[in-house]
Amino acid sequence: MKSDYINVVETLKNEITFGNYEVNQKLPTEDELMRRFKVTRYAVRKALTELQNEHLIYKVQGSGMYIQDWNKKWQANPQSKTIGLICTHIADYIFPKIIAQIDSEIEPQGYSLLLANTHNYPQTERSSLIKMLDSQVAGLIVEPSESAKPCQNSDIYRRIAKSKIPLLFINAEYSEFNFPAIVNSDRESENELTTYLLQQNHRRILGIFQTDDLQGVERMKGFIAAYQENNVNLASSNLIMYSSHDPFSVISKKIDMYLNSPEPPTAIACYHDELAVLVIDKLKKLKIKIPQDISVVGFDNYDSSAYLNPSLTTMNYQRTSVGQEAGKGILALINGKKFTSVVHHPEMKLRDSVATLKQ
Repeated sequence: MKSDYINVVETLKNEITFGNYEVNQKLPTEDELMRRFKVTRYAVRKALTELQNEHLIYKVQGSGMYIQDWNKKWQANPQSKTIGLICTHIADYIFPKIIAQIDSEIEPQGYSLLLANTHNYPQTERSSLIKMLDSQVAGLIVEPSESAKPCQNSDIYRRIAKSKIPLLFINAEYSEFNFPAIVNSDRESENELTTYLLQQNHRRILGIFQTDDLQGVERMKGFIAAYQENNVNLASSNLIMYSSHDPFSVISKKIDMYLNSPEPPTAIACYHDELAVLVIDKLKKLKIKIPQDISVVGFDNYDSSAYLNPSLTTMNYQRTSVGQEAGKGILALINGKKFTSVVHHPEMKLRDSVATLKQ
């Protein structure tokens, strides 16, 4: 019985908060819900009572249950001392340093962070936004999930904008909204990195880019633009596009196809350093020497990239500055001040993972 009741609650709650119903729209009747979920009337009534207690629905005597204006309490709350931070991958790679820097800016002002991790799923981003807005946080710092795709949570961001709740994007942004953002010049930086490979006489370059995030799309565009601007035939290069939800085994099989071709790549440009580390490990297991056989470049200047063997040529993502600016920016917005978007221009870190080929 308990599992039946919980299933009804969770399903209807998701449908309500994901916009399947309009405010003041009537819910299906008890009999209809019983047939849909194949549960007893007791389970349906218990579920509806809980949804009422959570102010998601309301009862009209003799008529039925209707959708409550459940997000009406989402208002700017300058009295709150909590700032929400929503990241795609909170515990690894570049985010711990960003989080530490944000905290160092807001903590002296009496604020604390409420963290959420989306794993780059828009549905999880939505749930995190709802929980934080229900908690009436003072402001939000958000790294968008699957930012290369149309925003799936536009209704919530529109409500945030209408209620003038302070919000700041980092690393990417949803272009349909006018919130300030702290981002990188991803296209220009990847262009510079690829141009460097071309200058080292590499022509058969394999680019591997994550394309459900705006950063990956922009870096792929920079990769292509470098060939065009340097008057090099792009036909000799190849691209692998992957999703953030693809395991490395999927990418690895695609790499094998190019490694086993009659003209294998002489260089591989990776979306970021985390991927580059996996690619280097794969090449070493195949007894492919780096950079003598294949050169490898990354992006972000991850802490371990300088200590790899060989050390990794990459672009320096300024994590410390991004964290500090995000902390200062959200405080400015909370205090009613303007914060102008920032575009960082990463610098190239030349190391040992790129060889110069003879012409």
